[in-house]
Amino acid sequence: MAEKQYVIDAMTINDSWRLFKILAEFVEGFETLGDLYPAVSIFGSARVKPGDDTYEKTVYIARKLAQSGYHIITGGGPGVMEAGNKGAKEGGAKSVGLNIELPLEQRPNPFSNINLHFQYFFVRKVMFVKYAQAYIGMPGGFGTLDEIFESLTLIQTRRIRPFPVVLVGTQYWTGLIDWIRGTLLSNHYISGEDLDYVTVLDDPDEVVYTIKKYIIL
Repeated sequence: MAEKQYVIDAMTINDSWRLFKILAEFVEGFETLGDLYPAVSIFGSARVKPGDDTYEKTVYIARKLAQSGYHIITGGGPGVMEAGNKGAKEGGAKSVGLNIELPLEQRPNPFSNINLHFQYFFVRKVMFVKYAQAYIGMPGGFGTLDEIFESLTLIQTRRIRPFPVVLVGTQYWTGLIDWIRGTLLSNHYISGEDLDYVTVLDDPDEVVYTIKKYIIL
């Protein structure tokens, strides 16, 4: 019985210390990014390489946005994240990398000039949403889907003000949109206007135009 109580007490102490770590990550993020405006968060696969169409398209979009005065936020790692930070740096804007500690794939890229490191995904997510005025979703995996649906849920439930959520690549995203329309909407799990929160585009210049039209500097 005493051993069981010791384990419970130890878990309570660990949870208390974890709260301080979480708070420290929030404070560092708020202090570092407090004057970041306007900014666009870009998500996508960590597995694409320089020379891939998705990589080069991301560099182009980020560069064009940066040249127009928009800062770029990414997850700070390789692939699409690296491409976004590279374009931001080439365009002369702030290039933010919100790194997360992962056992695979995540390593800081050399193109971000503002770097933050997170242990907790949910703290990192807050930074993506709080300091972005638009989201761009390039082709990606579970992490990309998680970030996109997180933003759509917050907009749908009016926890944040609506902002552009642009998915780049009709060939990649059409199957998902069709499933949402044919399954979620047809079963009344979402409303028709919920689909209005998402724009699917192919042309990088249209992506830039769509965001600039919403966020007028």
